[in-house]
Amino acid sequence: QVQLVESGGGLVQAGGSLRLSCAASGHTFSSYNMGWFRQAPGKEREFVAAISWSGGSTYYADSVKGRFTISRDNAKNTVYLQMNSLKPEDTAVYYCAADRDTVIIWTTTSRYDYWGQGTQVTVSS
Repeated sequence: QVQLVESGGGLVQAGGSLRLSCAASGHTFSSYNMGWFRQAPGKEREFVAAISWSGGSTYYADSVKGRFTISRDNAKNTVYLQMNSLKPEDTAVYYCAADRDTVIIWTTTSRYDYWGQGTQVTVSS
């Protein structure tokens, strides 16, 4: 079992920045690929970014490419999502997730095994 706790969400103006953190406890953090997803009201949860267990590979949704950066610190059991140039359409609850399959970086929610409770990000125009 892995327990995930997100933090760092909040209210920010368009063009601003936020840094989300996801702290993991339980089994060895470095055994998992990690992902960030988001869900806006009335919409399905969607992929945002993912990072391999070592941090050597990353993958982004086209909508955030060039604005968001995913990273991880295995010594601190934490994954981060740096969000710059935020837009109102980035408003959503952001979730981190852990995937035991480290061979492939998945972008679909069904492939992830553990989820955090989410943190709200609101971008005002």
